[in-house]
Amino acid sequence: MTERTPRLSRLRRMVPETRAGRSAEARGARPRRRGAQPKVVALGGGMGLSASLAALRRITGDLTAVVTVADDGGSSGRLRDELGVLPPGDLRKALAALCGDDDWGQTWARVIQHRFQSQGELHEHAVGNLLIVALWEQLGDHVQALDLVGKLLGAHGRVLPMSAVPLELQALVKGHDPERPDDVDTVRGQATVALTPGEVQSVHLVPNDPPAVPEAVAAVLDADWVVLGPGSWFSSVIPHLLVPELLDALTETKARRVLSLNLAPQPGETEGFSPQRHLEVLGRHAPKLALDVVLADVAAVPDRDSLTEAAKRLGAAVELAPVARTDGSPRHDPELLAAAYDRIFRMHGRIGPWR
Repeated sequence: MTERTPRLSRLRRMVPETRAGRSAEARGARPRRRGAQPKVVALGGGMGLSASLAALRRITGDLTAVVTVADDGGSSGRLRDELGVLPPGDLRKALAALCGDDDWGQTWARVIQHRFQSQGELHEHAVGNLLIVALWEQLGDHVQALDLVGKLLGAHGRVLPMSAVPLELQALVKGHDPERPDDVDTVRGQATVALTPGEVQSVHLVPNDPPAVPEAVAAVLDADWVVLGPGSWFSSVIPHLLVPELLDALTETKARRVLSLNLAPQPGETEGFSPQRHLEVLGRHAPKLALDVVLADVAAVPDRDSLTEAAKRLGAAVELAPVARTDGSPRHDPELLAAAYDRIFRMHGRIGPWR
């Protein structure tokens, strides 16, 4: 138990049963009924989280996305600067990924992802960003507004921000200035960090002790499985571990934890990183966090022994599977990724027959 355990209990009491999406019984009070689906929480941001959600919605109807809120670029950055709101872009992408494959779902997914093209102020603003911000202003409640958008879209799951305050991502980068390759500089802003030259040493958030959204904490504590990644490692995955209450929940939850690795290093942010190095930097940012499974694409791991050793240091087993699209692009195939998640859920700590 950590010193923040009472704080987590207080956060859970703040969340009404209907809004938390919790079962009536306390966790562990009685076995999950036969045929119940696993409660899955996916954490991340951007296209990596969207890929994970598109897969997970195919295998469970009890799905919650917890999304980073440090974006400061594009339409999200403009709305954040002008209105002082949370950046809505990654939340919008998560909602779009949860839309169904029927006409209703795909139509709404296209609508909220649509960007205006003009010579004026609306240029490149996404429709979904404007809709989300309008509902925040109307309702004055981040969670209620996102739930309402999800209902409109017929989303197969719930989307929550990891914090209710806009965050700034800062990174310590070695060699950010090519003329000073041995110096370490502070790089500010998620959009800048994602493309920074040089070697990212570590990242932190401003403010450095941001409050977690209580519903996000409750979802993690009540989950059967927590999925972290794939996504931009320093700007979308690791930030979740920098919110103290959320990290406490990830550490203390009885859920199994699976880390989904990227298909390839990202230019700038993780250029030259091996799969095992991704695990090493994650471990440095959250040394007390244990994992159960590390999922990687079978073709993206040149050194299986090194990855296995790095995973063992985090308490995890390695599962290799073909999860990439067959067109050669570094993108996950939702059907293949769904099959990999389904197999992991059934093989590692299966609670009951979910189908």
